[in-house]
Amino acid sequence: MANKQGKTICFFSGKGGVGKTTNLLNLAGILEQLEKKVLIIDFDLYSGSVATYLNKKYDKSIYHMALDIESAEFNDIKDYTVQVDDYIDLICAPKDPRDANKIEASLVPNIIKNASYYYDVVLIDTNHALNDINLNILDSVDLIYFMMLNDPLDIKNIKSLVAIFKSLDMNNYKVILNNSRDPFKDYFSMYELKKLIGHNIDYTISVNLYLKEMENLIMKGVIVSLDRKFSDVMSDDYHTFLVMATDILKGEDSNE
Repeated sequence: MANKQGKTICFFSGKGGVGKTTNLLNLAGILEQLEKKVLIIDFDLYSGSVATYLNKKYDKSIYHMALDIESAEFNDIKDYTVQVDDYIDLICAPKDPRDANKIEASLVPNIIKNASYYYDVVLIDTNHALNDINLNILDSVDLIYFMMLNDPLDIKNIKSLVAIFKSLDMNNYKVILNNSRDPFKDYFSMYELKKLIGHNIDYTISVNLYLKEMENLIMKGVIVSLDRKFSDVMSDDYHTFLVMATDILKGEDSNE
């Protein structure tokens, strides 16, 4: 077990289909290049797809970890992880979505805290519902990434999320504009976006990361940012993910 807690990061959005999972995986790849041990937790309990994206088979999931923590039978996080490579592990969403209803939301902080003792960074994928599970995740992590598209409906939802967080005096979030999900959606300028959501755009994923074969690459278990050509061919986005990773790791030496 690690001597200090790692950083815990959640990807969240106002609606589905904004590219959370793809870009979470790309960030994991950059953290690997920085030689950080990364755990991905798929907390999209009803339709999580990280294992499918990475072409990984598994027996135990976050459901089994939650049961064992609840019954005081939790021993080692490795009992529930699937190894992606030497630096990245994965805890999968339940195979049976009915098991999602059996996970007590009150266990979420314990699950995240346990994971943080074993890894430098814990990356958590979610769905977009403001249910008890996700509220506990949002309340437990060090940093939240709100991912959005340049799309009127998505902007409306992110504006609401930002307003909620401001009303709760919570400022541990950053906004990612994902232009790679749909390069034809370019409704508002950067200035307009900031005014509309009431917050800065902290990071931008460029339209250049739109790859027609992205889905095929992911379904073959490929993390695009780990391709040795990524930093040259997608230099702007490589730099964006590198800045994100660096921001996450700031002050880690002072973590206790």
